[in-house]
Amino acid sequence: MEFPFDVDALLPERITVLDQHLRPPARRPGTTAPARVDLQQQIMTIVDELGKASAKAQHLPAPITSASRMQSNRHVMYILKDTSARLAGKGAIVGFLKVGYKKLFVLDDREAHNEVEPLCILDFYIHESLQRHGHGRELFQYMLQKERVEPHQLAIDRPSQKLLKFLNKHYNLETTVPQVNNFVIFEGFFAHQHRPLATSLRATRHSCAAAVDPMPAAPARKLPPKRAEGDIKPYSSSDREFLKVAVEPPWPLNRAPRRTTPPAHPPPRSSSLGNSPERGPLRPFVPEQELLRSLRLCPPHPTARLLLATDPGGSPAQRRRTSSLPRSDESRY
Repeated sequence: MEFPFDVDALLPERITVLDQHLRPPARRPGTTAPARVDLQQQIMTIVDELGKASAKAQHLPAPITSASRMQSNRHVMYILKDTSARLAGKGAIVGFLKVGYKKLFVLDDREAHNEVEPLCILDFYIHESLQRHGHGRELFQYMLQKERVEPHQLAIDRPSQKLLKFLNKHYNLETTVPQVNNFVIFEGFFAHQHRPLATSLRATRHSCAAAVDPMPAAPARKLPPKRAEGDIKPYSSSDREFLKVAVEPPWPLNRAPRRTTPPAHPPPRSSSLGNSPERGPLRPFVPEQELLRSLRLCPPHPTARLLLATDPGGSPAQRRRTSSLPRSDESRY
């Protein structure tokens, strides 16, 4: 990729590292330095053009790499230039690699969430005319040595099929760990990651209690299934009428006096056959003492009177009554 200014003089090294400040690197001794504002503007132009070319190659709707994004984020950009290309003595750019640390929530092989902050591959582009010449491996290997990381420790943001094949070919990264976000990690990513301990204090207490008391807990008792509301029947009319009937006292306390006059409004009778006779109101309960008193005052039965009359001796009480009577004159002699 060529530019109207001298790229070879602007980027003295084969691989130039740019940070968020986009400052031009130190120039070679003995060379004239133009105005510093012009150098920074040229670097911003290179970054913008490389981002557009990468978005076009990946069929993205908008570039994900630009000078403004570089200045607002703490990302690092590795730019590879072609020293052999001398188009009018200005040089050319082969490609670039943008990386940065991001805080992510990723899933491990046990589908547990982990909060990590790995080095991420954010954008990677090699010019179409210079691909399959080893430039991509050279740029990627330089980045690994500069950042001191292993390939399996990287997280890749929305990698293309070309990038996945590149990683599989040169670094044997094939098996991925499924994620719910747009980042891709490979097997071995959590080899050096810190795994969390017990998730809560309650889990720690349960584990300590299990170690002290190894006896298994009693199985939970199963409750009977709850009855549906449709199965519960309300009280029928006969049940409700039965609950209203009071318990009657035994005979003869349940006998009520006969009414001499019929009631003004007799209760309605049912028209069905086999009706039971009407029953008057119940007589109130009579105490035991009152009952005994009524029995003493009750006159003797006619049969008892007849037996007393036919008895020659009579009862002792009758003898007492007759002995106390005054004797006649005939019985004196």
